[in-house]
Amino acid sequence: MIESANRLQSVEEYYFSKKLREVNLLKARGLPIINLGIGSPDLQPPHKVITTLTDSLTNPDAHKYQSYQGLMELREAMANFYREQFSVALSPKTEILPLMGSKEGIMHISMAYLNEGDEVLIPNPGYPTYQSVTKLLDAKPIFYDLIQENNWFPDILALEKSDLSKVKLMWINYPHMPTGAKATYKLFEELIAFGKRNDILIINDNPYSFILNDAPRSILSVRGAKEVCLELNSLSKTFNMAGWRVGMVLGDQKYINNILKVKSNMDSGMFYGIQKGAIEALKCSEMWYISLNSVYEQRRKLIWKLAETLNCTFDKNASGLFVWAKLPDFIKAEEFIDVVLKNNHIFIAPGTIFGSKGEGYIRLSLCASTEDIEEAIARIK
Repeated sequence: MIESANRLQSVEEYYFSKKLREVNLLKARGLPIINLGIGSPDLQPPHKVITTLTDSLTNPDAHKYQSYQGLMELREAMANFYREQFSVALSPKTEILPLMGSKEGIMHISMAYLNEGDEVLIPNPGYPTYQSVTKLLDAKPIFYDLIQENNWFPDILALEKSDLSKVKLMWINYPHMPTGAKATYKLFEELIAFGKRNDILIINDNPYSFILNDAPRSILSVRGAKEVCLELNSLSKTFNMAGWRVGMVLGDQKYINNILKVKSNMDSGMFYGIQKGAIEALKCSEMWYISLNSVYEQRRKLIWKLAETLNCTFDKNASGLFVWAKLPDFIKAEEFIDVVLKNNHIFIAPGTIFGSKGEGYIRLSLCASTEDIEEAIARIK
């Protein structure tokens, strides 16, 4: 038996990879499982996006290797999207790098900037991939707590009092997953100043801006942000294109060039048809966002009802693709979701998979039909 690399001892298989095997086994036994645990949009992309993809397949260049930086037309569409939606000016030539999903970007950025022993500030609760990628690169995760009483914002004053000498990167994620908390411009300004004072690269992971959010924000819209900030974004949630794997990293040329050094050695460019479809998605009118959110608004009201039926509390001002719900006191999240899965055949994500500060919470996804959510309510009742 050939031994695995030491780095694999520091990480486990992704929670949803393991848990969905269990869920699928239950389904295979004929149990009517309702999945409210995963944030994989079940709605269709815009029709013209699919049409553009299929039409592109006969292009003479469609099946060749593509540019490591993506089509210029795609980068221009991304620049136009950021200008129109966030009032952020970006050069499509030097400040935008398309990605095969923003998850790829977490690895590429980390590989471009982290050495063994470097430290990374990671939100707790937060997206588990920030921690696992940090560990895979033999860097050290340093968790900063997010709590409900502070609107799920980092306590910057507390961070300043800690030893930051080895910290290279700080991951933030607003609108926040899993809580749905929305950043203010004041918070972004404070984070940018914090990054400048301590020579820390701040990366905002921003895929949820357009889901049930009246005020989409980019950290790059704040003055001075490009000096110490990058932003990741994705078409997965905004345009129901999760399986297409289209994302982007945006920021100053010096940062983008370093990330490109990594990316160009790891893949050979995004499929032509996917790029053409992505260009069409980024051109969508305001009516697309209104239509999308009308569906999620209806679903969210039902999820609120389900949360209340489970004796949970939640913040109706939160945004995003999930409802972050607080369990009654002294109830453990993983024990709770296992009971609901066993007795009611409903899969819900426990808050603990996002960090220790997720204990006592559950995350309910809006990626299920109204019929499924109504059935879930009926089962709990």
